[in-house]
Amino acid sequence: MKKSKFSESQIIGYLRRIEGGEKVSDLCREAGVSQGTMYQWKSKYSGMEVSQLKKLKELEGEISQYKNIVAELTLQNTILKDVDYAIQKFHASLRQACRAFEIHLSVYYYKPKPNNDQEVRDQLTALAELHNRWGFWMMFHRLRNAGFKWNHKRVYRIYTEMNLNLRRKTKKRVPARIMEPLLQPIYANETWSMDFMSDALSNTVKFRSLNIIDDFNRECLTLTLDTSINSLRVIRELNRIIAWRGAPRKIRVDNGPEYIAQALADWCKLHKIELKHIQKGSPYQNGFIERFNKSFREEVLDAHSFTRLKEARDFALAWVWMYNNERPHESLGYLPPVQFAQQRLRSEAPASLLTDYPNQWESLILNVNN
Repeated sequence: MKKSKFSESQIIGYLRRIEGGEKVSDLCREAGVSQGTMYQWKSKYSGMEVSQLKKLKELEGEISQYKNIVAELTLQNTILKDVDYAIQKFHASLRQACRAFEIHLSVYYYKPKPNNDQEVRDQLTALAELHNRWGFWMMFHRLRNAGFKWNHKRVYRIYTEMNLNLRRKTKKRVPARIMEPLLQPIYANETWSMDFMSDALSNTVKFRSLNIIDDFNRECLTLTLDTSINSLRVIRELNRIIAWRGAPRKIRVDNGPEYIAQALADWCKLHKIELKHIQKGSPYQNGFIERFNKSFREEVLDAHSFTRLKEARDFALAWVWMYNNERPHESLGYLPPVQFAQQRLRSEAPASLLTDYPNQWESLILNVNN
């Protein structure tokens, strides 16, 4: 679950309502999280106020800075005092004392020089005021031509510290897309929809999810979770699905970098599959997969806090089996996707994902809540 889903003040608010006598199950349903997540919040934030939490964070930051400063100064003073102590107490020469403590003479005699970057800052400020659209290299060469011999690395360090970086606005050039009506196919493997989702583990490690469904019965064909998924990985997943289900006539995607890659276009051309891109900034044109994404996020990603990627994969795999075989779908007459396909086709439906995989969703939820 992403850290931005609930702020710390909201979490403390839920915990105070529990202390006030409200049921944990009711609050979990209201917040859309599992009881395991609520108990994790309780063990971490129980008994704290919002003001206390802010003060604690500020204090932790100050203590961390203080420890670093004290450790560095203590090490330097201890070493130098030991050298001076050896000279005064045992009448050792400076070379003997430094050799005993493995310190070079230059370290003992070193005096820190103040970092005088004010002149560079003044020159950069003057150039920025006169030429507000000049970038770093324009300013650097202007200073060189004016006779200043500062190193470009030093100038760039000061340039970034002053936040003079210019954001280069590049327009992503996407070919013109033709809008098509979002219609439900009358046969399986007519149109597949494909999209990406992103989330993060409890330790802030980000991961992505590749979701592919059949628009005919909204059946999830794959739900791949990994920290990185490129166009070649997308092609491998498509080859795996086609091997046991057959190829579609068309695949609907957005304009993400993985979907406009030349490798995917060449693969579709080789397999005679039409790659249909929706118009830029129009996710509603790929509404079937967007609706699936909403269900997956609400029932899995936002409801549970995962500590490992394998744990997230196990939950996703169990949820997909439940989604395909048991979960009623309103637009399918409240039938699960697999059952809808079997009744609609009145014949042997295409092979479904994880047909022999046991339903583990209920057991996973019970283990989390307990």
